[in-house]
Amino acid sequence: MAAPHVLETRRALEGAIHEERSALAQDLAELSTGQWATTSLCERWTVEEVVAHLTAGAGTSMGRWLLSMSAARFDPDLHNDRRLAKHRGATPQETLRLFREVVAGPAGPTGHTAAWLGEIVVHSEDIRRPLGLVRPPPVATTTAVARFFASRDFTVPSETTIAGLRLEATDGPFTTGSGHLLRGPTLSLVMGMAGRAAACEDLEGDGAAILHARLR
Repeated sequence: MAAPHVLETRRALEGAIHEERSALAQDLAELSTGQWATTSLCERWTVEEVVAHLTAGAGTSMGRWLLSMSAARFDPDLHNDRRLAKHRGATPQETLRLFREVVAGPAGPTGHTAAWLGEIVVHSEDIRRPLGLVRPPPVATTTAVARFFASRDFTVPSETTIAGLRLEATDGPFTTGSGHLLRGPTLSLVMGMAGRAAACEDLEGDGAAILHARLR
């Protein structure tokens, strides 16, 4: 029998992606023009640019993704900026409309479904935290992302980031690694693995200072 708070099938992961996109779209509907221009935790981008990036990920096929990466000479920043610009509307309301169109769409351009769940979880928090919005995803969702992030470096160097640390979730079953203890909510552990130094404020143990130093 599977442990509690685990999403294991591709269908379950895709369902969680759609749920998180829908929840984010609801939060975005209440934003003012100034809030759309707020700098996100993904510091190169504003809230609106992060939303356009999410739309691009959901609306780009594998073939187009590969062509875009090739055209950008496999520079992920250039690739992301180009895709973002294509999926950003003339106004924040247009950007939100384009995002809503992909809420129930494909998980992402590749078959790494847990990675694309991580994409919406992390970027939703990139948006919400600077705006003072609180909406932690279900523990089952953050646990699936945490397990994927801890197992490899994919879109972010998450496995490398936590080398030598013992991660323990305080709200779910996620644990991994050995070494200096890093404890906290699963969402905060996910954000730390994704390179967000702000997450260290929610974490405890002697590993928290180590992680913060790595992320600065």
